[in-house]
Amino acid sequence: MADTHFIRNVLIKASLLFILANLLFAVVQPVPALARISAYNVFFPGRPRLPFGETPDQAYNFSLYSLEAMLSSHEISAIDRIAPSSRDYRVVVVGDSSVWGTLLTPAQTLVGQINAASLKTADGRTIRAFNLGYPTLSLTKDLLFLTLVKPYHPDMIVWMVTLESFPVSRQLSSPLLQHNPQAVRRLIREDHLNLNPQDPQLVDLSFWQNTIIGRRRDLADLFRLQFYGIPWAATGIDQYYPSSYELRANDLAADPTFEGLKPPHLLTQDLSLDVLKAGLSLYSAIPVLIVNEPMFISNGQNSNIRYNFYYPRWAYDDYRQILASNAQSQGWHYLDLWNLVQPSEFTNSAIHLTPKGETILAGQVETMMMNLVGPKPQE
Repeated sequence: MADTHFIRNVLIKASLLFILANLLFAVVQPVPALARISAYNVFFPGRPRLPFGETPDQAYNFSLYSLEAMLSSHEISAIDRIAPSSRDYRVVVVGDSSVWGTLLTPAQTLVGQINAASLKTADGRTIRAFNLGYPTLSLTKDLLFLTLVKPYHPDMIVWMVTLESFPVSRQLSSPLLQHNPQAVRRLIREDHLNLNPQDPQLVDLSFWQNTIIGRRRDLADLFRLQFYGIPWAATGIDQYYPSSYELRANDLAADPTFEGLKPPHLLTQDLSLDVLKAGLSLYSAIPVLIVNEPMFISNGQNSNIRYNFYYPRWAYDDYRQILASNAQSQGWHYLDLWNLVQPSEFTNSAIHLTPKGETILAGQVETMMMNLVGPKPQE
């Protein structure tokens, strides 16, 4: 009988402690602090691009929602946050999956090729680029990462953009934004963005969802990200490369609409230029290069109506005119490379390039970057 009472008391106390721990966890909400504890840049190198993927067993990489964990795993977290570097000229590149590098190795990406060029500033600093691209299309997502890397003292921003990132309706479509509602609302509030802070797409956790039980998936993701750092460091593989894939569409639907909008004209208020301007204001003290990235131009069925799967001709033409007009009137550093790369150098999307296509793109971006930082010193 004594043993029964003892076991019962142990179970009761254990249950109470478990309940108390869950309640305390929900009140303190320690996940962001825990996410900053990382083996990356300590026991193995930082990743050259942000965690993303759906095949962790093959790619040693996966998608998660913790901004702190993502940034802590990235190589940018290894640099000095206290003061600007006297040796490196830091260039942060943001954008969508084309910047992140779908179907490309890190060395084949735009950032990889910029770093391989061993560019130097006039004062002898080595230009070092960091890939902060992430595979969703939203200027607000880009602005969030620009805000997060501010403490690392970038010397230049290269912001790769395309029309699909501009519509107001797309700004909060990224799951990464939806699962970071506090960060998004802070952007909306501080930058006076034309977005609804109570948008139903934003996911707010209840008190019970913030307990250990409710956040168990998030806690498991933090551990998994560290675990996959070991095979990633050993192999350098951070995405799955299929042996074959479906090429970007050349024959297109006879659909003239874009994001629910119809011809004849795209209007300035249809585009989130306020988000772009917020990023420019955030980094007003350094050069910000805005690049309208290359896209696939179809010559197939209905190519007289649409340039590609994403864009009807009327919408894209108006977008280019609006962006160029704003760049000229407001003195932006702007490079329009929309038709730079031949159609054969696009892979599974109208914005994803082959390694050769990336080389062509990198050459143009590097030239503009050097114009902004000054010529390379004479050997």
